[in-house]
Amino acid sequence: MYDSPMLPHREATAAEAKALAHPLRLRILRLCWQGELTNKQLADRLGRDPGTVLFHVRTLINAGLLEQAPVRTGESGALEKPYRAKARSWWLDDPADTGADAAFAPIDALQEELRAAGPESVSTFARFALHLSPADAAELDRRIRALLDEYVTTDDERRDQPAHGGVIVIHRLAE
Repeated sequence: MYDSPMLPHREATAAEAKALAHPLRLRILRLCWQGELTNKQLADRLGRDPGTVLFHVRTLINAGLLEQAPVRTGESGALEKPYRAKARSWWLDDPADTGADAAFAPIDALQEELRAAGPESVSTFARFALHLSPADAAELDRRIRALLDEYVTTDDERRDQPAHGGVIVIHRLAE
């Protein structure tokens, strides 16, 4: 069904960075990871206008992050064009000078998803502050990525379990 469970860790292309710089697009990707959805289904779940959602769907398709699944017959007998995420997870670095919108889009999308799921959906919350050299920060990044890769590559073995999401953000604290 998917090309890859996880995109390789690399710098995002300009099209990927643009596509991932909007919280609504991140939510569309997450929903289409959970199941193939039509534009109307996406619009209904997101509480947005179908035309707006279609614009964002096309941006994701053009970036290679979303794809059209095979056409299917809907409940009313009409043909439907569902979409699905091409990868279930990604670890892409923004190109230099991407801007604040791109940096904060995952946080905005996460806030919207948490509000939709409700406070009882949070199973783990860790807030921390550490003193790290650049080498220490790189090692922390590598170790977190390795652990996530282990879970992502074996995710098909747990498809009968509830889906969980998460975001890891490591940032320098303001002085």
